[in-house]
Amino acid sequence: MSELFEELKIYLPKYLSAGAQGKLFKELEQFPENIDARLYTNRLANEQSVFQGDGLCNLWVSNLPDPSVKQMRAMVLSNTCDVAQENKRMMGPRLLYCPIISLAKYEGLIREQGQSVPENHIEDICKQRISSMFFLPKTDALGEAGIALLDRINNCDLQAINVEDAAKTRLFTLSDYGFYLFLFKLSVHLTRIREGIERN
Repeated sequence: MSELFEELKIYLPKYLSAGAQGKLFKELEQFPENIDARLYTNRLANEQSVFQGDGLCNLWVSNLPDPSVKQMRAMVLSNTCDVAQENKRMMGPRLLYCPIISLAKYEGLIREQGQSVPENHIEDICKQRISSMFFLPKTDALGEAGIALLDRINNCDLQAINVEDAAKTRLFTLSDYGFYLFLFKLSVHLTRIREGIERN
């Protein structure tokens, strides 16, 4: 393994085998030219669980201050352990998620506001350079390329969601590579340890 891989190993998931770590590193080396179907896996398709980063159908989404609520496709933000059914909570778990819209719809929304789409903006989204969005390459279930809007977080009582049905109809589950990128993007969006503000 290269010297760079040895340095990066401390940031790679510890539960992966040496072979899986090596594969993940090779995929990260090719970033962002390999943002394609490699972000997804079919390995967990038969699991009756909801995983962090899953794409689910028909979750309730609001867009305050608009009081209406509608069902939309969404990407799970909650970590897998927190929403595992065997883990009991005093107040009951809630599922955190953000809406998924098609990339074409996003472009249309910009134009509806009387703006033009800035040059290179769509490319920046597709290369995962926009911190508030996670780009989702086209799959059969998605139908077309989409984006998860990380700054539109919603939540729902997990008891109101049929987890088994949600798992059966899920749009996608992230691969090790996709999950690593997702956690990185989520961390950058929600936490900036070098925010440059003195707080004392």
